[in-house]
Amino acid sequence: MLKFVLVTRPIPTDEVLISQAKNGETGAFRSLVLRHQHQVRATVIGMLGKVVESEDVAQEVFIRFYRSLHKFRGEAQLSTYLTRIAINLSLTELKKRKKRHLSVVAIEGTTWPQPIEDESAHPDRQDNQQLIERALEELDPGFRAVVVLRMLQGYSTQETATLLDIPLGTVASRLSRAQLQLRNILEKWEA
Repeated sequence: MLKFVLVTRPIPTDEVLISQAKNGETGAFRSLVLRHQHQVRATVIGMLGKVVESEDVAQEVFIRFYRSLHKFRGEAQLSTYLTRIAINLSLTELKKRKKRHLSVVAIEGTTWPQPIEDESAHPDRQDNQQLIERALEELDPGFRAVVVLRMLQGYSTQETATLLDIPLGTVASRLSRAQLQLRNILEKWEA
């Protein structure tokens, strides 16, 4: 009679995987990426929307982490550290978008951004998730970062303040103002 014995190995912690990755074990770094890629992508998509640049920025988060792996001291949880990188890279991408948009407007010889009517992106034809994503894109990046961290990623007010390096009161006021703006955006689209 054959007996099977199930052998399980404990799942290594982030700290163990980081230590192994610092010692050159590429499999350990791959495990870290697999463990945290969903959270990083969700943060970037929350900031940028579902655009081609989102995947590039998400990949850049892990490239930056890999390059600075030897500097990571573990003072913050890895998920927090990666979220901070994701927010910073997303804000940089938003600045690039703004510059590209202003360049196009200047080339066309107009002084006002001209809205482009995209019938496929009309809110009444989208589900709620797409509607929220589109409304988030309308927010100022500073407000959007607070909404993504607090409401979509579930960070506390203190964690959000730490990640964005802003005072607690600023987190609360930006969240309040962002919610009001989102409500106004959604009401405008319903009309």
